[in-house]
Amino acid sequence: MAFNLLFAVDDHFVDRMLTTLYSLRQTTTTTDPIHVYVIQDRPFAQADRVTHILTSLNMTYHPVIVDETLFADAPLSDRYPKSIYYRLLASDLLPATVDKVLYLDADILVINDFTPFYQTDLSQNLYAAAMHTDFFNLTGTVNQYRLATNTPHYFNSGVLLINLARARQVVDAAKIFAIIRDHHDELLLPDQDVLNKLYADDTLAVPDVIYNYDVRKNLTYQATSQGNGASTGWSLTPYFSTSAAPRSPGYPGPRTVSPSCTSTISTG
Repeated sequence: MAFNLLFAVDDHFVDRMLTTLYSLRQTTTTTDPIHVYVIQDRPFAQADRVTHILTSLNMTYHPVIVDETLFADAPLSDRYPKSIYYRLLASDLLPATVDKVLYLDADILVINDFTPFYQTDLSQNLYAAAMHTDFFNLTGTVNQYRLATNTPHYFNSGVLLINLARARQVVDAAKIFAIIRDHHDELLLPDQDVLNKLYADDTLAVPDVIYNYDVRKNLTYQATSQGNGASTGWSLTPYFSTSAAPRSPGYPGPRTVSPSCTSTISTG
């Protein structure tokens, strides 16, 4: 089978995306095709370099240049740039032949094989996403009230497995634009809040300790694991803030990718 990956970055985040893809390649043994779709406002200045590096990783680069007309009615501002809509409207932006895709934020390191997660059965769901873990599920409860949802989970959209076939049936750009227009003062993380407000009931919950590990929450994971041994060793894609990345001097966790990783893949 072919594996489809999705990013939404500009020229400033290309190296971060390449680091993510390098780590993904190092942790999978699949020989099946890997297609990398990158949604962007305009072609990368370094498009040839990206193509060269992804080819060396046995991946195929597919630039997806945004059609401006899709956002003619979208609320846009400094706080709400077009890019916040990209993962939510992936079904409108990607080719109709792509029926499933794994969206990844470009500040992620993959430390285990991604293919089992990709093969998750989404026949009954629009998305699979990691729910936020905290003591007493305060995040879920607060956001359930804040966003008026029916689910106690609050989903992180940084790792998002998308059933594009279903999305083409149920995701409505006009409805997304209306939510942001009508609730712009209430949304803290616009695209993530919209995903939770509109589609939480259609999202398969997966544990963040495995699929979206945040090293800043080590204590929470240990306290809520109930002796199940949750650790970074299980993690598929740990989420790193820019202040606590594995290549940062003060990083407290395991260095799953060499600090020289970025410079290594940047020389292609």
